[in-house]
Amino acid sequence: MAPSAVPITSIDSAPLPVKAANTNGQEVSKKQKSPLEMISQGVSLPGIPTFPSYAEHRQWMLEKMALAFRVFARKGYTEGMSGHISVRDPENPHTFWTNPLGVHFGLLKASDMILVDYDGNAIGGNRSRPANAAGFLIHSAVHKARPDAIAACHTHSPYGKAWSTFCRPLEMLNQDVTYFHGDAQAVYKDFGGVVFTAEEGERLAAALGPKGKGMILRNHGLLTVGGTVDEACYLYTLMERSCQVQLLAEAAAANGVPKVFVPEESARYTFEMSSDPETLYWEAQPDMQWEEHMCNGAHRG
Repeated sequence: MAPSAVPITSIDSAPLPVKAANTNGQEVSKKQKSPLEMISQGVSLPGIPTFPSYAEHRQWMLEKMALAFRVFARKGYTEGMSGHISVRDPENPHTFWTNPLGVHFGLLKASDMILVDYDGNAIGGNRSRPANAAGFLIHSAVHKARPDAIAACHTHSPYGKAWSTFCRPLEMLNQDVTYFHGDAQAVYKDFGGVVFTAEEGERLAAALGPKGKGMILRNHGLLTVGGTVDEACYLYTLMERSCQVQLLAEAAAANGVPKVFVPEESARYTFEMSSDPETLYWEAQPDMQWEEHMCNGAHRG
């Protein structure tokens, strides 16, 4: 995809009309295509699926969640028992699904996930193992603070951990990182050890802010949110890769090679044409499709 090759539109408002000439030379209005339609040369990819029942929607979300974990495993984001993904239940939005403690990401299936409420009680799903207590406090606070956040991802991935030691946001070094332009990126500047208090979780959620899509947690790792687990998963892989690129650029700059940043207008333009939910959902599909092929559907459980 080349989001920077399409016209600017605002993600905060309805598509603006585009003027076109009719056969009499008069201007007529037509609806501007969505960013995804523009990227795909006007032939729209299918939208985010909808479902006739909560049960079907829930099963689809859990299967996607298992695929996201397997994507993370293949990319090397595992670190002991650390790391978690949460997905808000479509029927009961004050509850969310998360992974069992101590199971490798690459083995997780839809049937392994645990349903918990905001008080930390396991109320459904597979309760043969507990959820991660620290993970619950992080994800519970994020879901409470951000009703729009259907999914959240957090792991201790290597480049995210390395860049988090600087307690700095990612710089606009290339087209891809502009997906985190402006308020879409946050930095959590405190570190009090493993998150075992609700207050720490609440401070973390507050740092993400109302528009944050990704956050760097000082001395800890990364966290991303999305309107689908696909979006949150893609943004996590993008943020981790962007940390890797930033570290490479820092090494070159330390040897006297100057950085050239993406101009502010270009960064904002690319962000606006790439940050809508459907585009970010589709950005995740190549990795999801590959993982489904490689695991031969084992994620469905």
